[in-house]
Amino acid sequence: EDQSLISAAMLKARIAGALGGRAAEQLVFGTNQVTTGAGGDLQQVERMARAMVTQFGMSDVGGFMGPNYSEDLNQKIDTAIKEISDECYLNALTILNNNRACLDRVADELCENETISGDRLRELVAEYTEVPQKMAAV
Repeated sequence: EDQSLISAAMLKARIAGALGGRAAEQLVFGTNQVTTGAGGDLQQVERMARAMVTQFGMSDVGGFMGPNYSEDLNQKIDTAIKEISDECYLNALTILNNNRACLDRVADELCENETISGDRLRELVAEYTEVPQKMAAV
């Protein structure tokens, strides 16, 4: 699979994944207890969403933009980035909410052991859902 060709759906999945930690905090602890722990993830999300809008033409705004653009276009870019980020955040919340028992099980394991291996994570997830073949080979 060519990693240099990434679809909009794949980029959105990566953004949702990057937002997973913050979404889990909101789901488990509530909106008022979300921490700054996801700061680096949020910067990564902004970079990916901005590239989708300004470099790859993956929004209604257009694409292939140079570094300088009008105030009006800047506002449209910011709006498109927010729309992508919000859509992906809601997707992350939905996935976590639909898999809350699995989330809690993984959290319990991490509380007991502080770290877990990829193989152990796949074992835990497999108790709740089918692990895709590609993930099992990693």
